[in-house]
Amino acid sequence: MKIELHNRELSWLSFNYRVLQEAKDKSVPLYERIKFLAIYSSNLDEFFRVRVASLRSLLSLKKKTQSKLKFDPDLLLKSIHKTVNEQQEEFGEIFRNEILVELKENNIYLLNENNVSEDHKLFAINYFEENIKEHIQPILLIKNKIKPFLKNSHLYLAVKIKPKNRTGRVRHTYALVEIPANTLPRFIKLPSKSTEHNFIFLDDVIRISLDKIFPDYEIVECSSVKLTRDAELYIDDEFTGNLLSKIQKGIKKRNTGVPSRFLYDNSINKSFLSFIKEALELENDDMVAGGKYHNFNDFFTFPNPLKPKLENPAIQILEHSELKNIENIFDAISTKDFGLHFPYQSYSYVVDFINKAADDEKVKEIKITQYRVAKDSKIVEALIRAARNGKDVMAFVELKARFDEEQNIHWAEQMEKNDVKVYYSFPGLKVHAKIAMVVREENNVLNKYCYLGTGNFNEKTAKIYSDFGLLTKDERITNEVSQVFDFLSGNEQVHKFKHLLVAQFNMRKQFLKLIQNEIDAAAAGGKGKIVLKMNSIEDKKMIRKLYEASNAGVEIKLIVRGICCLVPGVKGMSENIKVISIIDKYLEHSRFYIFHNNGNELIYAASADWMRRNLSRRIEVGFPIYQQNIRDEILKMIEIQLNDNCKARIIDTENSNEYVSSDSNNIIRSQVDFYEFLKNSSSN
Repeated sequence: MKIELHNRELSWLSFNYRVLQEAKDKSVPLYERIKFLAIYSSNLDEFFRVRVASLRSLLSLKKKTQSKLKFDPDLLLKSIHKTVNEQQEEFGEIFRNEILVELKENNIYLLNENNVSEDHKLFAINYFEENIKEHIQPILLIKNKIKPFLKNSHLYLAVKIKPKNRTGRVRHTYALVEIPANTLPRFIKLPSKSTEHNFIFLDDVIRISLDKIFPDYEIVECSSVKLTRDAELYIDDEFTGNLLSKIQKGIKKRNTGVPSRFLYDNSINKSFLSFIKEALELENDDMVAGGKYHNFNDFFTFPNPLKPKLENPAIQILEHSELKNIENIFDAISTKDFGLHFPYQSYSYVVDFINKAADDEKVKEIKITQYRVAKDSKIVEALIRAARNGKDVMAFVELKARFDEEQNIHWAEQMEKNDVKVYYSFPGLKVHAKIAMVVREENNVLNKYCYLGTGNFNEKTAKIYSDFGLLTKDERITNEVSQVFDFLSGNEQVHKFKHLLVAQFNMRKQFLKLIQNEIDAAAAGGKGKIVLKMNSIEDKKMIRKLYEASNAGVEIKLIVRGICCLVPGVKGMSENIKVISIIDKYLEHSRFYIFHNNGNELIYAASADWMRRNLSRRIEVGFPIYQQNIRDEILKMIEIQLNDNCKARIIDTENSNEYVSSDSNNIIRSQVDFYEFLKNSSSN
């Protein structure tokens, strides 16, 4: 059967548009809309640094080799740029015609060099002299002679100048001025009346002060530019050599990689742009038109003088009704499993689990995987303390967690200095599993306590990512977690998993078998039903199997936040498949896989999406949910999400991102409603 698929890159752009929709949504508080603009911008930057850069590299392949790709990279890049340009235009309209207007309605003004008062200009010039000038070092642009190196994602003003008081024909001079936004605040507060709050971009303070940088020249034109460089490390398929050394070298090269996007102000004079392009030896495919200001991700830090007004109201983090009063977390886990839903419930229970293990005299071993480590990680501090307390501590640190490699290397080195046994990445494989195991001696017996999660051991992201974690002493699970750690520490014996789904061992095979079970049930005249929640689905084998299940009459519902290469609702292929995507204030990050199984539902949570990389090139762990009250909570969450008629979008054949509509007056906003469900459950 020929299968239809959404292109991965265009599907990702469709996801990022859903982020932009949140910035458009006037029911969202103003400063949250600003944050969504920042998220959209940050996402797009990474997309160009990684995905577009990789596609661009394919253009250098010979035509014969390109023909084996099953797609035309040149045509795909054109489609990407067309889509991005359309989104960027809408982005600019939202910012200019909605965000700035609503800021003014709240007496918050983001001024520029053209509409500031004379007093503000004087303030800006004084601020420049006192705070900025020492960071400024103009770079001359001379074609064929001086080709300056532009730092990755740094902001620059391209300046065209001419000597003052010269008559006759004058030769122009060209220069770049770096905007020191990595050192100084991007937004400067200007003197204001008591009822007003005035701010100005750092960029515009420099624009106002250009005659201080070029005192003998007249400023002819000034335009903002930015260069994004290729961020891919290209080590996924390397199987030899010192991986840590390779990654450290790759990080250093990241900021010097080849250009993947040169962003410029669309109002720039064409001849000026042509000069810059030639002087920097850029290609046509590098050039991307944008607005006057770049790096909108800096709007994460845009000051809110009316705080907490204009933001989402803070929610009270919920305590777990059964864990909040316990004295010893190990005693509690000995009696039953505990499911934790972040960020609604406190992440402190996970930190407490590791902290208690570090100080408990009965604990002999602690083992943990680390994928994205928090900057000030309390968990890593506890691991170091545990090693100092004489416990056998093992940490598997993934060095290939993109853009977090430096942080992970830093903490790995700190742990090694303190006698933690640190194991590093496997060449060709990423370890993406989120597991921890504590071995405790109780009545002369070594018992295992485990934590398994869908999200990283990261206290910061646990506040903004929607994730799930399981604390358990169930030997069906803990004994198999121990096998995973044996494998990670280099034990190559045969590992067999009956309960866990472990990528590289049985995960793909078991998922395919579970889908087949639903196909068989439907074929026998029974009910076949599958409900899946994940971040992304791209793996062709899994999609093909879901299409097969759809054609067999299996009812399939998916909740997919990001990339969705599966095309739902196509007659004769996927007519029994429905897909929604939920974008709201928390990043939907948990993964659940639910199979009807003739009425005896099988529920798995997992670290893995259905991406080829997750199922084929990573170590991932999926884990069954056996305890009934936790199963009920998960099923309730899924039920609420499937009925969301506020933040859910429909994924269809056209990637139109239409909102789910409802004739009912009952508004269901799944993140809010699930929080209320947990809140009511904890108070009962």
